[in-house]
Order: sequence, then C-alpha cells, then structure tokens
Amino acid sequence: MDTTLQDPLVGQVLDGRYRVDARIAVGGMATVYRALDTRLDRVLALKVMHPALASDGTFVERFIREAKSVARLAHPNVVQVFDQGTDGSYVYLAMEYVAGCTLRDVLRERGALQPRAALDILEPVLAALGAAHRAGFVHRDMKPENVLIGDDGRVKVADFGLVRSVDTVTNTTGTVLGTVSYLAPEQIDNGTTDPRVDVYACGVVLYEMLTGDRPHEGDSPAIVLYKHLHEDVPPPSAVVPGLPYELDELVASATARTPDLRPYDAVALLAQARDVRAALSADQLDAAPPRAVTSDRDISEDRTSVIPRSLTVPRPLPVDEDEQGLHHTSVLESPPPPPRRRGARSRRGPLAVVVAVLLILGVGTGVWYINSGQFTKVPLLLAKTQAQASKQLSDAGLDLGTVKHAYSDTVKRGTVISSDPEPGSRVRDNSRVTLTISDGPETVHVPALKGYRLDKARALLKKDGLEPGMVTREFSDDVPKGFVISTDPEEGTERHAGSAIALTVSKGSAVDVPDVTGEDLADARADLEDAGLTVKVAAQQVNSEYDKGQVAAQTPAGDAQAAEGDTVTLTLSKGPEMVEVPDVTGDSVDDAKKALEDAGFQVEEDRGLLGLFGDTVKSQSVEGGQTAPKGSTITIKIR
Repeated sequence: MDTTLQDPLVGQVLDGRYRVDARIAVGGMATVYRALDTRLDRVLALKVMHPALASDGTFVERFIREAKSVARLAHPNVVQVFDQGTDGSYVYLAMEYVAGCTLRDVLRERGALQPRAALDILEPVLAALGAAHRAGFVHRDMKPENVLIGDDGRVKVADFGLVRSVDTVTNTTGTVLGTVSYLAPEQIDNGTTDPRVDVYACGVVLYEMLTGDRPHEGDSPAIVLYKHLHEDVPPPSAVVPGLPYELDELVASATARTPDLRPYDAVALLAQARDVRAALSADQLDAAPPRAVTSDRDISEDRTSVIPRSLTVPRPLPVDEDEQGLHHTSVLESPPPPPRRRGARSRRGPLAVVVAVLLILGVGTGVWYINSGQFTKVPLLLAKTQAQASKQLSDAGLDLGTVKHAYSDTVKRGTVISSDPEPGSRVRDNSRVTLTISDGPETVHVPALKGYRLDKARALLKKDGLEPGMVTREFSDDVPKGFVISTDPEEGTERHAGSAIALTVSKGSAVDVPDVTGEDLADARADLEDAGLTVKVAAQQVNSEYDKGQVAAQTPAGDAQAAEGDTVTLTLSKGPEMVEVPDVTGDSVDDAKKALEDAGFQVEEDRGLLGLFGDTVKSQSVEGGQTAPKGSTITIKIR
C-alpha cells in the first residue's frame, strides 16, 4: 500500500509556507517529505521530527543544531539547509531537494562498484566531511543512506542531525548515538567522537562499495559492536580477488582500530585516496568486481557518472528498511568507564603469599590436566571446499557432521560459508562440526507486473525475493491510474535476490488543462470540471489586469497536461492596481510621456490636424490627480 496516502501531513501547509506534497523517506528520528515553498515557488525537502520526539528538548536542540551547523558549511557537496521552524507539534528543517538516489540504492542495485566509481563517490564525501572537520564539526553518522547522488552525478552528504563540535570529544550521558555497522571502536568503548570516527565510517563505506558487503555482520547489534572492538576490518581483496593492494591499504588506514593510526581527519584521508587513484592503472580502476550486477549500460563508458541511469529519479532519502535496527541511527548504551585504581598498597603477610603460590600451582596443574588431550579448536574453514574442510577437521581430531546448503553472493559456489561451532571455538575431540556450503548467488526472475495495482505489485516483488524500487509515474491511455505500466528491468529478467526493481505507474489519461485566466470563477470552475479536473481557489488574491473576482492566474497553466482528477489552483484578481495620474498638461510631449510611463501607464498621442507639428500637451484623457488602473492607456492631446 502506498503509505504516502496515509500520512496526515501530506497535503498540509506548514508554517503557512511549505506545502507538503509527498512522503519520500523515513528515518529513526524524522520523516522527509517533498514540499513546495509557496513563497519562493521552489521544490525542497522538508525534514520533520517524529512528533513523539518533538517534546524532548534534547532532540529539538539537536535538530536546531543541525540547521545552524550546516548553514555554516557553504560547500557544494553538503546538502543545504534553508530554514528551520516549528508549526504546532511539528519541528522541521527546510532543505535542498536532491533529485536522484542514495548510495544505499546504488549498492542494492549494483551489488559492488568498480574502484573508479567507488573513488568517484568517496572523494566528494571526504571533501564535504573535510569542510565540516575544518569548521569544527564531526558528522558522527556517516553511512550509505546519508550519501545522496543527484541525477547530474553530483555527490552530497546529508543528515548532519548528529553533528557535534570537535571540542566536545567525550560522551558523558551514558549513551552512544550512531549506526551500529559504522561506529568506530572508541565510540563504542568510551563515547569519544572526533574527526577520526568519521574517517573510520568512511573506511567501512569504502569497503562496502568495493565488496558489496559490510565488513562486520551479526544477528544482533551486540555481535557487530563486539567485532568492531576486537576484529580488524579485513582487506577487500579477501572478498574481491585481484583488487589492488593500494585499496587494501587505504581501507586498513581508515579503519585502524587504534584512532592514532588513522588519518587525523577527512582532508588527510582525501589526500590518501587521491594518491591511490593516481597509483592505479585504468584497467585496475575499471575492473568489475565479482558482485557487480551487470546492466545494459556499462558505467565505465561514462566517466562522469557513478550510478546507472535507472536509478536517477527523484529520491533524496529512501526509507531505511534494514531489519533489527542493525543499520538505523540508534541510541546505544555506552560501556561504563573502568574503575579508578586507588593508591593504597595491599599488605599481606608471608603466610598469605605462600597460600597464594600453592593455590596457583594447584589450579594450574588441574587446568593443565583437564585440557591436555581432551579439547581442540575448530579450524578456520571459510572458502574451503567440502573435501578440504573434511580433511582439515579430521586433522584436528574432529568429525564432519551435517552438511547444509545456502545461497551466497560473496562466497564461491561449493565452498564453506560457515561452520557450527564457529572457527576458533573450543570443543572436545571427536566432536561433530556442521558445515554450510555455498550454492552461489540466489537469482530470481522479475515477475510480470503490468496491470497490477501498485500495492499489489510491491507485494508480489517481495514475495519473489525482490525489493520494490523507485516509482516513476507516466500518462497512459491504456493502463488505469495507479496501476503498473512496466518494470525496469523487464519481466523475466534474472536478478539477484534482494535487488531493487523500478516501477513505472500510470497517472491515467492525459487531460489538456483549459486556460481560464480572465474568466469569472463560476465559468472557470465549470470549464475545468467539465475537463475532469478538480478546482481549488487560493486564499490569497492579487492585483491584475483582470476585474475583481476574475481568474488572475492558474496552476498548472493553461495548455499544460494533467491527469484526470488532478487539482488546478486558481488565484483570483483583486482588480487592477489604481495609480494616481500625473498632471502633464502644458509639458513637452517627451516629458509628459516619461512621467506617465514612469507611473505605470501606456501613452497614446492625439495630435489632430493642428497638433501635427506641436510639442506641448494641451489636455489628457484622465485629469492629473485622479486615479486610473495601472497599465491602462492615457491619451494626451498635442497642440
């Protein structure tokens, strides 16, 4: 079902200025809408805080801080914030509308990117963050969802909602804000936030662009947090064989678990990224990774674009649909700081020392006795064939148990995805180890959706293991309004499970909008309704050349096309603006014409037979000091 239709804000005007047209994104703390600034007549994105959070002063303060922070960042790769305000229970930001998609959409569509495309995206992201870092701010929530890619190929960083001053580096509230998959170890450990946490997140994003997967996965946030703290981000070449070692080094530098080993801010990492690009050959930059999803158009043929054309539609921020909150912006409990050790010295007598030594010897002997010859560790079996894994288990004194199969986009067909117990687990000799073997990528066929209503088409895609993608609406004489015209890719095309499928939906038959300017309201309404359109009268009236009560303007304009049932907004005239007429009798013709035209009138000369060679105004059609409609014609007689 199209959730936009159920959103109570759609159709409302916030603050008497921003008309909410459609809901386009939902996040953990706010919803983003496409809106029209009726004062400046421009489309923008309206980010509205969830009403449940609007009563919390901390979240409202963070919203306002985002507006002020981004307003200071005049950078082409940062999404601009135009305005901030409140309307009743709604707290909002008015932001630049970027027609396009997010990096998350690109990864869902492409699987993984060529090194050139990954660097094309990474470099402007680092440029934007570098500007923020040099201005004294840390983003704190860098992830693919916050990287917007416009139809024209421009890359912009969005959502500075968690932005924080560089000087404020210690978390004291007991919570950590951010997205689990991209948190730096120091954020998790003690809440520290300085520019290097953004550097770490960018390293994770780069790994994801190169491989198609996040480096640390788990069934719960706790598992992912543990891996950030205790495991290094693996080199991308472990997943993408043949990837240049320079890219491995760039990822390793950005994601070092020790902050001091990372570049000190995004500007420093940007310099490293540019050095890596310069060191790679054209073939290395354009090498297609195994997970890349091919399309009819090869991105390498167009070096100015990093995304497929099929994704370049207005979609600034998608709904984040990741499960279990693993990749949402979240509030997480921060680990308590370690207790301080006091300086008092322990006073133990000789007897206590002897007892302690004997106890340690006894326990050590017992542990050695229990461990000796009875336990072993499960070996690392990832990417081994079943035969190789079986031999390795046998060599370790373990038995091969049940063999399961599962689809995998990253692990080669016929090799081990995982083991149960996990590698490194301590088990008794002769224990059985269950293996899961890869059947390769799961692929499905795009179903035939033409003629289905949009909500039904989305349900069918999900049922078949695919994701509903962007929706483009077009006029159609054959397909009823709200029903699917076509899909991209076409029906029957084979795609990886989880791929996004773009839908083209009918707006119904096109209707030519009649031009009703200058008509009385009743006549204009009748003409528009006869054409199958709905009429709305704007509250505000304007001065115009038309009489009071007649239509001064309409939106959309006459001769435009609209769908049957669409609304045409009429602005009524207050009548012409009345202006005082200057007295030009006795003036020269040139002076009289200038005075009248400067006042906003048209001038017509009446010379007659006696005034053919005259140059002085004898009289005027409207006497000086009287009023006349602005723009009307004043006739002057010449003598």
